[in-house]
Amino acid sequence: MTIHIRPANRVDLPRLTEIYNHYVIHTPVTFDLEPYTVERRAAWFEQFSLTGRYRLVVAEENGVVLGYAGTTRFRVKPAYDTTVETTVYSSVEAVIVSGIGGREHQSHRWRIHAAKCRVSEAA
Repeated sequence: MTIHIRPANRVDLPRLTEIYNHYVIHTPVTFDLEPYTVERRAAWFEQFSLTGRYRLVVAEENGVVLGYAGTTRFRVKPAYDTTVETTVYSSVEAVIVSGIGGREHQSHRWRIHAAKCRVSEAA
């Protein structure tokens, strides 16, 4: 199994929405009550860039996105400008088969460090 971590792009959005919606429907972890449409999720996607603090990466195998990890603004206050919040979501099949979440998270932490950010994580 060869899993590649790469920056997310707009064509990934339907799959990212599908992965996220699984957690909206089946768990309380997102705090969302209704699944997202791809169109509604587009604004969320637009906050990310290829460089800087706010990035989004995907893990894929054989062209199939298995999960994603992203960094977003932690707080609006200036003292938090170098702190980011991280999020990692994996498809159910990837978690069961490969344990992909840990690999995504490890790769994404390296990218965060390279961007000179502090990380805020919830246990």
